[in-house]
Amino acid sequence: MFERFSDADVRALIEAHPLAWVCAGEGAAIDASLLPLIPIFDADGQLVELIGHMMRSNPLHAALQRDPRATILFSGPDAYVSPEHAGRRDWAPTWNYAQLRIGTEIVIDAGLTEYSLKILIDAMEAGRPEPWEVDELGPRYHAMLERIIGFRARVTGLSGKFKLGQDEGAETLHRILAALDGDAVTGWMRRFNAGR
Repeated sequence: MFERFSDADVRALIEAHPLAWVCAGEGAAIDASLLPLIPIFDADGQLVELIGHMMRSNPLHAALQRDPRATILFSGPDAYVSPEHAGRRDWAPTWNYAQLRIGTEIVIDAGLTEYSLKILIDAMEAGRPEPWEVDELGPRYHAMLERIIGFRARVTGLSGKFKLGQDEGAETLHRILAALDGDAVTGWMRRFNAGR
């Protein structure tokens, strides 16, 4: 029940929560970093790759040069749900959340560095009254470019879990929605319980 979601749900989660854990390596040798990523979709709306950048000095950079396989973890909104929220003392507490786990092969490419910065800045500054542009950095911009590197993460697998009250009876669900009103998770709960 919680693993059923659409390409539109994937897009919405990544675009609303672009900061993800990028993890590479095996066992105790895993390197991981939180990095902002921009999704790229095909004509059918399916996620095909993610574009990002990192510091060249990041240990993840070296790990990905040894082995380009990586797991990327996106976490959406979440909320603790108490029996008090459900209005039922005979009900167990739970946690509602949305998350994606994406298997990838990463290509590190200095030729992507400026592009990765541009699409990230454009996405983050969109809708602001006075969007910031890289030219405003002046000469610092080129010095910064020498310390970072762009990458493209080609999607090789995708799974997710959207545990958002789908298993609750309608009355309990509506009590929880009313109690959590204004919390970021309620929009997602409504999305996954449309018509109830």
